[in-house]
Amino acid sequence: MTADGAASPGLTREALAQAALRVLERDGLAGLSMRKVAAEVGVKAASLYWHVRNKEELLDLLNDALMADAVAPPRTGHWRTQFREYCLLHRRLLLDKRDAAKVVAGRLAPGPHLIALMEDQLDRLREAGFSDADAAMAAYLLAAYVQGFVLQEQSPIAAAEAAGSSRREVVDAVADRFRALPRDTYPNLVALADDLTDPDMEARFEFGLQRILDGLAALLPPDRR
Repeated sequence: MTADGAASPGLTREALAQAALRVLERDGLAGLSMRKVAAEVGVKAASLYWHVRNKEELLDLLNDALMADAVAPPRTGHWRTQFREYCLLHRRLLLDKRDAAKVVAGRLAPGPHLIALMEDQLDRLREAGFSDADAAMAAYLLAAYVQGFVLQEQSPIAAAEAAGSSRREVVDAVADRFRALPRDTYPNLVALADDLTDPDMEARFEFGLQRILDGLAALLPPDRR
C-alpha cells in the first residue's frame, strides 16, 4: 500500500485468497480477519479494500480457493459409483483443511474452481438420465449432505470433548448413561445403546450417502437406476 492508501502494485485477488488460506489453516475461521490477511501479504488492511469490500467478499474468494484442490473421480462406471466417490473426495477435502466446511457450507459464490466442479457434476447427472430440475436439486443435496456432515464431525459433541477427552471416551460415556436409564421408561434407548454409539463416522457417512443415492435412483427410469 502506498502512503496515500492506494492499491499496492502486484496485489491480486488470487494472492489474497492464498493468504486467507494460510491464515485459515493457522488460526481457524474465528481467527481470520482482514488485518491478518493483509499482514500475510505484507500490506496494510486498507489495501485489501481495493479487491474485496469486506470479510464476506474475502470469504467468497476463500470458498473458491478451497475448491482448487478438489478432484473429480474418473468418469467411468455407473453414475451412482461416480457420485459416491465424488462425495467421499469432497468430505476428505473438507476434513483435511481446517474449518473448510464452516467456510463453504451454505455459500454459493461461484468462482472458476467451483464453476468447473458444478459443470462436471451437472453434466454427469444429466447424462445419467436425470431431468434438468432433478439434476440441479441432486447436486445441491449431495453437497449439502457432505458439508453438513463434516460440520458435525468438526464440532465438539459435548463439553467433555472440548475439554480434552477423546470422542470415543465421550461416546462410551453416553452409551453407559443410556444403559443405566430406567428400562420401563426408556426401553428404546436402553436396547439401542450400542447401536446408537458404536458406529464410527465413516459408517454413519456411508449409511446416509447410500440412502440419498437410493432416493435419487428412484427418480430415474428403472433401466437407468
